[in-house]
Amino acid sequence: MGAVTTATILAFAAQQNISINVGTTSQTDFEAGQTLPHDLVFSPGHLITIITYSILIVISAAGNGVVLTVMWRRRRKARARINVMLMHLAIADLLVTFLMMPLEIFWAATVEWILGDTLCRISSFFRIFGLFLSSFIIICISVDRYLAVLKPMNLYQIDQRGKIMLSTAWLASIICSAPQSIVFHVEHHPVHQNFQQCVMLNSFPSKYQEQLYVFMGMVMMYLLPLAVIIFCYSSIVIEIFRRSRNTDLDSIRRSGLGFLGRARSRTLKMTIIIVIVFLICWTPYYVLCVMYYLDEKTFAQIDHKVQRALFLFASTNSCMNPIVYGIFNIRTHRSVPPQDRSRAYSASRMSYDADVRLPALTLSLRSVE
Repeated sequence: MGAVTTATILAFAAQQNISINVGTTSQTDFEAGQTLPHDLVFSPGHLITIITYSILIVISAAGNGVVLTVMWRRRRKARARINVMLMHLAIADLLVTFLMMPLEIFWAATVEWILGDTLCRISSFFRIFGLFLSSFIIICISVDRYLAVLKPMNLYQIDQRGKIMLSTAWLASIICSAPQSIVFHVEHHPVHQNFQQCVMLNSFPSKYQEQLYVFMGMVMMYLLPLAVIIFCYSSIVIEIFRRSRNTDLDSIRRSGLGFLGRARSRTLKMTIIIVIVFLICWTPYYVLCVMYYLDEKTFAQIDHKVQRALFLFASTNSCMNPIVYGIFNIRTHRSVPPQDRSRAYSASRMSYDADVRLPALTLSLRSVE
C-alpha cells in the first residue's frame, strides 16, 4: 500500500532514491553551486503529467457525473440493487477525480512537496482511498452478480446483502488507506536540504518489511479484484451456458426465454472486456512497482517520460469504469423494446431458472437482447 498509490508517489520516491545515489557520488560538485539534478526540477515529464491528468479529470468527471445522475434518477423510481452499487462506484471514481488528480497536477507543477508534513499524511490517505474504494466496489458488483445468478435469495435478503457488501467496501477502504498517513512523511534531500518530498522512505526497519507492505497493497487493490472478477463472471458465463443447453427448459424458451443464447454471448463479451480493461489500467503500474523494488538499476534506466506514462495508467481506471459499468448499462436499458421487457418479465414469473436477475455484468437478462 505504501508505493501502491497514485502515479507520482512511487515515481517521486524512486527519483529521490536515485537522487540520493547521484548526490552521494558528486556531493562536492552540488555544494559548489551546480544546478539540481534533472529529476529534482520541472521537466517535460512533469508537463506530460499535468496535461494527461487534466484530460483525465474532464473525461472522468463527465462520465461518472452522467452515471451518478442517471443512477440517482433510476433509484428514485426503482430501488434496484445494481443502480445503488453503480452510484457508489461513480462516487469512488469522483473521489479519485477531484481529490487525487488535482493534487497530482499541483505536485507535478511544484515538483517538491511544499505543503508540510501534516498535509502530506492527510493527502496520502485520501489520494489512495478512492482507488481502494473503486476496486472494492467492483468486487461488490462482481459478487452481487454472481450470487444473483448462482445463489438467489428472497428480496429482503438480497437488499440486506447489498447494504452489507457496500458498507464493508467503505470500511475496508478506510482500513487499507489508514497506514498511508503513518508511513508517508516529509523527507529532506540528503544533499539539497532545501528540497523536500512526501515519501515513505525510512518508515520501515528493513527493506523486506517495506516490500511486504507494498505487496499487501498490490494484493488488495489489484490481485484480489482481478481474481474475483475472473471467478465471478466466468461462473456466470458457465451457468448461462448450462441453462441455455438444459433440455428441460425447451418449453420455457418457446414461452419467452429464447434470448438466453444472446445473454450468453453478451455476457461472454462483457466478461472479456472487463478483464482486459482492468488489466490494461492496472498492470503497467504494478509492473513498474515490482520492478522498482526488485530491480532498481533496471528501473532507473527507464526513461522518466515512459515511467510517468505507465504510472498514469492506474488513473485511467476511473475513466473506464463509467464506460464498462455505467454507460453500457444506460444505453442498453434504453434500447430494449418495451415488448421485450414485458416478455422477459412474464417469463421470469414462470420459473426460477428464468429469473430476470440473471446479469450480463451490470445487465440483467431482460436487458441483454
